[in-house]
Amino acid sequence: MKVLITGGAGYIGSHMGLALLDEGNDVVILDNLTTGSKQIVPTKANFIEGDISDINLVQRVLSEHNFDVVTHFAGSIKVEESVKNPLKYYENNTLNTLKFLKCLTNSNVKKIVFSSTAAVYEEKKSGLINETYLCNPSNPYGRSKLMCENIIQDLSKSTNLKYFILRYFNVAGADPQLRSGQLDEKSNHLIKVCIDCVLQKKKWVEIYGVDYETDDGSCVRDFIHVSDLISGHLLAVKHLVKGGDSDICNLGYGRGFSVLEIIERVKKVSKVNYTTRIVGRRDGDASRIVADSNKMMTKYNWAPALNNIDTIILTALNWEKQKFKKIYET
Repeated sequence: MKVLITGGAGYIGSHMGLALLDEGNDVVILDNLTTGSKQIVPTKANFIEGDISDINLVQRVLSEHNFDVVTHFAGSIKVEESVKNPLKYYENNTLNTLKFLKCLTNSNVKKIVFSSTAAVYEEKKSGLINETYLCNPSNPYGRSKLMCENIIQDLSKSTNLKYFILRYFNVAGADPQLRSGQLDEKSNHLIKVCIDCVLQKKKWVEIYGVDYETDDGSCVRDFIHVSDLISGHLLAVKHLVKGGDSDICNLGYGRGFSVLEIIERVKKVSKVNYTTRIVGRRDGDASRIVADSNKMMTKYNWAPALNNIDTIILTALNWEKQKFKKIYET
């Protein structure tokens, strides 16, 4: 297969490139390097620096390459930032995706795997969230992504575009071979922040509220290893390329960990103690988000291999220890 990856110089997109190349596919990466880095672009990929909103560039890339499918990762992902700067998210996520989709519908590429989020769902106080649960986002990030989903689905009804939308829960960890991982030093991902404290890059972990309706008062999230997330993307890509119908699936483990539990797990895995501080709630944070991914497992035989929170933490820790020492080749 030949696959275009938008946002392929980012954390998740780079793992997608590695996985496709590991299976012998041709990969083209389009990334503007705003948050991504060439350091984690797989060396065997064809890298093009540019923005998905650049219509002339996108049209040229689509016309010059005979892509079987597009995987669309490019976008902004921070909930708190989206509350403070909603226009950035509606422009970068929704408007730019609209421009990209317009180019796609005018090309010969009629298959897209879209990177979405569990933030599209309404908060659920207990139980798991499946794909039929109400979509009612509590923040601009989730709303910007849900708008993209709606646009893709509407286009599919009026054109021959086929899609596979994957709704992520909390992605963490790093490539077990340490070829890629988090590079953004401003990342507010909980496990990343905890590891920064382990390595003395930060002085403490801020806990954003302990007054939620959860067992210990802190927010609960479903953490999924990035490599398992990508294995789901590979199944989605192959499904579409083989002529499969459009679909929407969750990707998570169905087990929630609270903020306080993760803090203690990182201490245990790293054998390092560090300081925490309780601060106020952040706008836009849901108290609990845990996935029901039974559809992906039963319908598409998704079998996550790294479903262990300590494994997730350890791969992230190992990556942080060595990430600037060597650039790994695919």
